[in-house]
Amino acid sequence: MTEGILENGRFAVSTWSLHRLLGPVYPYSPDPKKSIARKEPYGPGRSLLTDIPSQLAIRGIGRLEICSFHLPSLEPSYLAEMRATLEGEGILLQTLLVEDGDPSHQETAQRDIHWIAGWIEIAQALGAKNMRVIAGKQAPTGENLERAAGHLGWLAKQANNSGVRIVTENWFDLLASAKETNGLLDALQGEVGLNGDLGNWAAPEKYEGLCDIMRRAELCHAKANFDELGLDVVDYRKCLEACRTAGYGGPYTLIYDSPFFADEWDGILLERAFIEEFYRDKQHAVG
Repeated sequence: MTEGILENGRFAVSTWSLHRLLGPVYPYSPDPKKSIARKEPYGPGRSLLTDIPSQLAIRGIGRLEICSFHLPSLEPSYLAEMRATLEGEGILLQTLLVEDGDPSHQETAQRDIHWIAGWIEIAQALGAKNMRVIAGKQAPTGENLERAAGHLGWLAKQANNSGVRIVTENWFDLLASAKETNGLLDALQGEVGLNGDLGNWAAPEKYEGLCDIMRRAELCHAKANFDELGLDVVDYRKCLEACRTAGYGGPYTLIYDSPFFADEWDGILLERAFIEEFYRDKQHAVG
């Protein structure tokens, strides 16, 4: 694991980490009452999505995750252009992040899961290896968890033979702790993978929870907390220690979500350097 992180450069960047750089969003939704028209909550932006692969390559980062709302078009011609740009720069599209839908909702889960399933073809066209979906936003009751598991299991079957792996995340109320996260994954019996997020649960309880779930995670959103002094090194180190203790062996997706650095790349690269130093120190301690 340590050698993989340091030598193979298993780092990704989510387009969410660059939301100010990218600017406009396109909030696709299963709710017909919501507008999917272009919006600029983070400003007009300075880069196109198709510019990002070359920016990754320059910085020695070989993987990208794309938030669905950062796709300015779902037309086949645009998806083909984006895929060609990624392949031309040697960038792996690790995950397409589907940013809406609620498979746990009593009234709209059926509508939402069919809408989410429509993104499988988009993920496939882009060349994504994974598609991260929301497990649910409802309270973690037995009924809601069972409903979510049923719909996610159906979704995984729709992705069979597509080359796209369905994963979910410890996010929103349904998966508020390790108990619910593990319970859902157990019910799905490996049909759906886990993208563990280091920033979605609150400290101090989250460290034990991360230790529990990261043993089965395939991907990791390595989000660091920043305050007025910069990166919260104590919290980030504890999160990484939880991953290491759990035996997590996958890539780290660098999630920067703070106004601390005006240039988002500064925050992203600081996170990468911190993770590299963490594992280098552990390697030396073992040696």
